[in-house]
Amino acid sequence: MGVLYKATFPKGSKVRVISRGALEIFARNWNYHHKLEAEQMKFAGAAAIVKEVSFYHGGDQLYVLEGVPGIWSEPCIESATQPQPCVGPNRFSVEH
Repeated sequence: MGVLYKATFPKGSKVRVISRGALEIFARNWNYHHKLEAEQMKFAGAAAIVKEVSFYHGGDQLYVLEGVPGIWSEPCIESATQPQPCVGPNRFSVEH
């Protein structure tokens, strides 16, 4: 997350939904608004263009992606133009 009410991924940005494992961890741990729907899980790793950006009260970024259903919280997407990091900010590590 960055500056309050400033999108990390502006409209038109190329993004990718994070991995299925990371989505599952996010879904288990996210206790607030806009929980992931079961249907969204099958879009793990999908590339898309940001269609809309909105903000939940307090600045949480919410995204609508072209061709990918649902509302996506910022931690659930990453840049599709940058190499994928193994671990990065706002990502959830899998514990063994």
